[in-house]
Amino acid sequence: MTPRILDQSAKLKDVLYEIRGAALVEADRLEADGHRILKLNTGNPAVFGFEAPYQIVRDMIESIPTSHGYSDSRGILSARRAIVSRYEQVPGFPMFDPDDVYLGNGVSELITMTMQSLLDEGDEVLIPAPDYPLWTAMTSLAGGTPVHYVCDQEDGWQPSLEDIRAKVTDRTKAIVVINPNNPTGAVYSREVLKGIVEIAREQGLLLLSDEIYDRILFDGAEHIPLATLAPDLLCLTFNGLSKTYRVAGYRSGWLVITGPKKRAAGFLQGIQLLASTRLCPNVPGQHAVQAALSGVQSIDALIAPTGRLHEQRDAAWEGLVAIPGVQCHRPQGALYAFPRLDPEVYEIHDDGRLVYDFLVAEHVLLVQGTGFNWPTPDHLRIVTLPEARVLSEAIERLGNFLSSYRQ
Repeated sequence: MTPRILDQSAKLKDVLYEIRGAALVEADRLEADGHRILKLNTGNPAVFGFEAPYQIVRDMIESIPTSHGYSDSRGILSARRAIVSRYEQVPGFPMFDPDDVYLGNGVSELITMTMQSLLDEGDEVLIPAPDYPLWTAMTSLAGGTPVHYVCDQEDGWQPSLEDIRAKVTDRTKAIVVINPNNPTGAVYSREVLKGIVEIAREQGLLLLSDEIYDRILFDGAEHIPLATLAPDLLCLTFNGLSKTYRVAGYRSGWLVITGPKKRAAGFLQGIQLLASTRLCPNVPGQHAVQAALSGVQSIDALIAPTGRLHEQRDAAWEGLVAIPGVQCHRPQGALYAFPRLDPEVYEIHDDGRLVYDFLVAEHVLLVQGTGFNWPTPDHLRIVTLPEARVLSEAIERLGNFLSSYRQ
């Protein structure tokens, strides 16, 4: 009998995640050969010397003896109550109870569950360009069609309301909002968010709000939770511990459901079904939630003008705009910069090739802009987590590399 060839499922044809793509494979190979690689491809605080707050670690350790069994499929009650309490402190946030909260193995799992429950073949979801690519990938995997609306670099990467409105069709089911934005670092204005809500209200669309960076803000930027502007609409708010509390490996995320649920009963039952089929989220990670949300908010010191994250943001931005032919919006939130390489100066046809060539030459790993569903090969994403000195050196090397680079 001829051995059967096992190919990848056709469902994965449009599923891309270049943050951990081909360039990372080469980076790992170079590391195995003894080279030291500066990996600026993922927002993983732990590898850059950020330690987990001790209160969180202590609570997790103390919970281990009782964490060996399954929990409720939504997550442990104490963690869900702590999340309710967190949002009770946000002015205008719609009321909800612990049964409206789902904990997940990171926000990534909750995005997957949401899209699988929501979408039929050909249903459309409006997603920002550039985006965090998991939203596009999971829309495609669920059989849906991602439709990208433009965020305008000349307007500080704010979403274009005109473009959103123009792309709504009778197959559109939801609008995704990523605020603060990954990869651009933009924090959306109240006016723009109200405009998005109004479009959703007019068209009867579900709101999906990714707010994982809501407390990583610079220069007095204000984060406005989308649900506060849409108490009359069904809104799913996604958040977690990985960035604000620097515990990405704990895989502790949450989903909060607000607004009228009666007409979405089937969709919400689908989320409950999928939550049940995974049995439960990682139980030790759930025990980190209450300690994190009720303890000292150590992120405040890090984002202050003299804080490490603030200084690193400044170092990255100042280094990038000093390179001839490079433009960069000053990030107002999150942990990234998204510079533009002027096509009049740098004739780049393949930004994936640029990232690969820079890695081989300088041993620094970035991610190409097209990996975030940006339509043209003229952007890069840079993680701003390394110390300011290291960032400045890496960006200086990028400038020197670009000065003689040709495709």
